[in-house]
Amino acid sequence: MLPLILASSSPYRRELLQRLRLPFECASPDIDETPLPGESAEHLVRRLAESKARTLAQHYPNHLIIGSDQAAVCSGRILGKPHDIERATEQLRAASSESVSFLTGLCLLNSQSGKAQISCVPFTVHFRDLDDARIRRYLEAEQPFDCAGSFKAEGLGVSLFRATEGEDATSLVGLPLICLVDMLLAEQVQIP
Repeated sequence: MLPLILASSSPYRRELLQRLRLPFECASPDIDETPLPGESAEHLVRRLAESKARTLAQHYPNHLIIGSDQAAVCSGRILGKPHDIERATEQLRAASSESVSFLTGLCLLNSQSGKAQISCVPFTVHFRDLDDARIRRYLEAEQPFDCAGSFKAEGLGVSLFRATEGEDATSLVGLPLICLVDMLLAEQVQIP
């Protein structure tokens, strides 16, 4: 098996990948994540996932490199990471009583052959009615300012949901493991 590299500095993605019990290293790609003019959220996450993997290929020429990127879409608008409490508050106000689509782009690049498998895994969160007091309590408790959509589904953020729908709940956290396993199997990786 070629060595595995996770093209990410995200502790959430690292934690998810550890579930597969495969040895891997992490390396953070330095790419511009700005959406292109008129670019759809799906195209954006697919492009960025592949770009993250290909950026590391020159440093890891005989590896399987995993790139992933996520965007949240609410009322046709792409929500990024809020980075501060004001933007997080705005995002959760917009999500209140709404359905937010999370699109996670995934790329598995064999840097030896140059072959890339690329996919986009959707997951939808239906939010409860959120008043300002509830939003404030949640943001103060969990501080999800590095998470698209302003919540941590693996933590207290689940209390904001009315329902979820999708084939792979791990995609909501940022690394769709079901799809990744399919890609790894296609590369002849034996998963315990």
